[in-house]
Amino acid sequence: MAESQSTSLSPIEVRDVEFHTDTQLHSPSSILSNEPIKLDIEHAVVEDDPRLWSNTKKTAILFIISGASMFAGLAANIQNPANAEIEQQLHASSGDISLSLSLFILIQGNFPVIWSAIGEIKGRKLVYLLSTALFIIGSAIVAMSKTIGLVIGMRIVQASGSSAVFAMGAATLADIYEPHQRGTMMGVYYSAPLLGPSLGPIFGGALTQGFSWRAVFWFLVIWGGIIFLAFLFLFKDTFRKERSVTYQNVLSSRLGEQQSSEAKDESQNISKSEAGGENQTTSKDIEAQRTVIPASAIKDIKLSIADVNPLPAYLSIVGRKNNVPILIASGFTLGLTFSIAYTSARTLSMYYHYDALMTGLVLLTFGVGSVMGSILGGRWSDRTLTRLKAANGGISFPEMRLESTKIAMLWLPLSVIGYAWVCQEQVNIAAVCVMLFLIGFLSAWIYTITLAYIVDANTGRSSMAVAANSSVRGLFAFVAAEIAVPLQDTIGDGGLYTIWAGVMVVVECMLLLVLYKGRKWREASVEREKQTVDAK
Repeated sequence: MAESQSTSLSPIEVRDVEFHTDTQLHSPSSILSNEPIKLDIEHAVVEDDPRLWSNTKKTAILFIISGASMFAGLAANIQNPANAEIEQQLHASSGDISLSLSLFILIQGNFPVIWSAIGEIKGRKLVYLLSTALFIIGSAIVAMSKTIGLVIGMRIVQASGSSAVFAMGAATLADIYEPHQRGTMMGVYYSAPLLGPSLGPIFGGALTQGFSWRAVFWFLVIWGGIIFLAFLFLFKDTFRKERSVTYQNVLSSRLGEQQSSEAKDESQNISKSEAGGENQTTSKDIEAQRTVIPASAIKDIKLSIADVNPLPAYLSIVGRKNNVPILIASGFTLGLTFSIAYTSARTLSMYYHYDALMTGLVLLTFGVGSVMGSILGGRWSDRTLTRLKAANGGISFPEMRLESTKIAMLWLPLSVIGYAWVCQEQVNIAAVCVMLFLIGFLSAWIYTITLAYIVDANTGRSSMAVAANSSVRGLFAFVAAEIAVPLQDTIGDGGLYTIWAGVMVVVECMLLLVLYKGRKWREASVEREKQTVDAK
């Protein structure tokens, strides 16, 4: 990486730099020769560089955002053991309950796009505080609700508030850790929400049986309050505008508008004073000149929420050919995990006659496997990246990380098929637990690596890249949750998860495609974007 690069980037120069953001290391030949050095916007010089903070401060940040992501994961599933009581007390139907879950998943998956755009203008801390406050308000109103309509509405508010950490968490880690460290840290961070499908039924069942369904949401209020205080007093913002492509693009646009207006006024004055002269300067001439904006002028321009427009950054992410297969693969992977979490509870209840607490304990094996796969997969991807970088003369590129997914590819489809038929044949519960553990471990192993890749491959746009990833995952999870039960009732667990095993094979083919073709696609996208900006 270009850690030693000391050149500061002005907003005018950033347009020339942002399209070289995928370079991981400058070759010695380029340094010794007169060739221009390709700057990495992630290593632009900033005050109080977060990557130079102490390990203690970084660990504290990791702990806080992991705690926030855990309640985001819990919120989607903790209601399930209380559904019967909610139906009874609020005179709701099973369709109403299903709608509340499906909408929660859909909103939680797509709202990070909005939070990401705000975070790239106003910083991470403000987003964390606003979103956590929204989550607390939504949870409190649900706990006091007397109609199912209000529950559904406030679950949507809950979902929008809990969603921010999914985009901001990964972006925060990208702010403070170098690429060769991110896999491990992403694994630790992502292990927290992976416990949600397992711990949610346990907490929800215990609180519902001990108190009532309302206690479930008061529990979320308390947890959210603790996280809010941690963000308020212990979290230091990691966002640096010099390292955000989104911020620099918006700033350049504002500066361009200001310069154009000033140039127009100046040209009118010149025209009046030098009318008919040989050296007459036109508005077009002035606008074509490359003006260097002094630092004092840059500080005078303050960007606001009104400058937030997530669409250009979002389209930039989904428009890159190397990103599309990764996003689709990520969506299918989450669809699988949501389908398993949803249908396994029914299977354990109908065929094994387990109550909510026992069901939660069985699903804990899925959560434990997911946590282990996330942590170990992230660490393995860092080791793989380091090894391949050394073998490539000290030069790395993001696609190298995907090599570490191969070790899990053979076993994931086999584990899904195994789960399908141990459930279909209702064999001993120990076999179900083993299959759940393996699916959790292997799917999390692959997902954590692809999450680190999507951050590395979209330098300067990390939060929007993760938000786009979350958006696709939310859509796939919504569909998976809607079709899971009808398919389970029609073709059984055996047929349903045999189909899912085939889908996982397709997912792995997508990952291999990006592994071998992604670098070429990514560099072509970068060049195309550069030409588009140069043409403006």
